[in-house]
Amino acid sequence: MEKIFNNTAVAFSLKSDTELERAYFLFKLIESEPLVKIGTAVTNFALKAHLPVEGLIRSTVFDHFCGGVNEVDCLSVVDRMFTKGVSSVLDYSVEGKEEEAQFDAALEMTIRTIDFAKERLAIPFAVFKPTGFGRFALYEKLGEGKTLTASEQEEWNRVVARFEKVCQIAHDKDVALLIDGEESWMQDAADDLVAKMMKKFNKEKAVIFNTLQMYRWDRLDYLKKLHAEAKVEGFHIGMKLVRGAYMEKENKRAEEKGYPTPICASKQATDENYDAAVSYMLDNIDMMAVFAGTHNENSSYQLMQLMHEKGIAKNDIRVFFGQLYGMSDNISYNLAANGYNVAKYLPFGPVRDVMPYLIRRAEENTSVAGQTSRELTLIKKERERRKLE
Repeated sequence: MEKIFNNTAVAFSLKSDTELERAYFLFKLIESEPLVKIGTAVTNFALKAHLPVEGLIRSTVFDHFCGGVNEVDCLSVVDRMFTKGVSSVLDYSVEGKEEEAQFDAALEMTIRTIDFAKERLAIPFAVFKPTGFGRFALYEKLGEGKTLTASEQEEWNRVVARFEKVCQIAHDKDVALLIDGEESWMQDAADDLVAKMMKKFNKEKAVIFNTLQMYRWDRLDYLKKLHAEAKVEGFHIGMKLVRGAYMEKENKRAEEKGYPTPICASKQATDENYDAAVSYMLDNIDMMAVFAGTHNENSSYQLMQLMHEKGIAKNDIRVFFGQLYGMSDNISYNLAANGYNVAKYLPFGPVRDVMPYLIRRAEENTSVAGQTSRELTLIKKERERRKLE
């Protein structure tokens, strides 16, 4: 397979020199774990103390990793990326809410993004997090097989109703809907609920997508089990495949509570698990659709190779590549330039509310071996290329 991800002229074609320098500055900061920890602490303090730092955050880390403060604010970014063939997934990245009014607001925001997607070719998916629609502790209790109290059951019924409503609208408007994965100890309840939505709304094609975090060693078995059900009950499976975002938290909790960690034993085992899931889905593409969320070049090349071997067209709507906005532009833009379906996750929301997401992004980049150094190497290469021009 031709190596295409080193083409920095394509990768950074939308970035001005100023934006390129900002990206270099940010990734140099993220490269240093102590600086990330200090920056996180200072930012949290400033926001809690209501110091006037939102403008600074907005002009630096926010604008690099987020599309805007609301969905309309994102449209200029959406349109700009689509000139290069890169689609967008509007991701309302407000986390950690606990109140019914906040869950209802998240539902309405998700419905608005579905409406946006319906009207724009550049937005092929909508997305939400299960804990955007209900309390984490409720999913956790159900996942542990505990009986809900009467009031908790009523609360859960409201969560189910939110899922039903948004999935029905996505189905009726023919907009694919991605449902994100979260921590393992709440995920079983979310999986069960999303599977019910698939069985109801994916009769003709994959509209509802769950997420498999492939750093969990049990996820391929889960996919195969769901596939067996799909063959019997007659529905399509939509899956976003990612490596995962909560590794340190997962390992720490497993150690504290004395159960085997759900996380693969090594990075290599995770990579093999991820690639095996991609391969399995392409082997069964007649009943499946895959959103391959990855910043890993080798996994991207493998998927390209498998598509070629199986005669799956580059623009087959059942196969999408996905990366986060502000990262791995060398993968996203070069894939799009070569005719593949690509979508960037485009987070948005009020600066203050999106900070937990941004802090997690910085911490993940620090902990993922090679990710930040790869970004810096490519940026340096592009700076040199532009100087020579």
